[in-house]
Amino acid sequence: MIKNESSYQKAVEKLKQDKEFIQSEKERFTNMGLNEEQIRMAISPLISFHEQLKEEVHYYERIKRGSFNPIHKFTDIGKTLVAYRIYIGMTQQELADKLKVSAAQISRDERNEYYGATTEKIEKVMTAMRMKATINVDVSVAGGQARA
Repeated sequence: MIKNESSYQKAVEKLKQDKEFIQSEKERFTNMGLNEEQIRMAISPLISFHEQLKEEVHYYERIKRGSFNPIHKFTDIGKTLVAYRIYIGMTQQELADKLKVSAAQISRDERNEYYGATTEKIEKVMTAMRMKATINVDVSVAGGQARA
């Protein structure tokens, strides 16, 4: 996951380089006499990595615009915390200062997408970022009848 503007700029540049490299590899394999199927198989891993990076770039661009994915599981909250910090333009250092922890701690938490964090810790992070979340309970997916 891209977590800051510097990483975003590097990823955009890498996408350009990858596109050129993939094209040059296609040409190289063609010159070697490989057929279309062989070329497709040879460059498939390159394209896969390229597409994954492209998805990360698109996700970062979406969160910078404030477009967040819905949270369907509590384990997804960590990714949203990171996304919200990016959206509001807060650095890891600024969040660390507000929480009175080291920037390295924030970096570790974000790298792990707050996996295993207590609800108290999640609440402190949300408060530090002035983030509000609402949880909706959808009883229609329970598959049973509501009890009287």
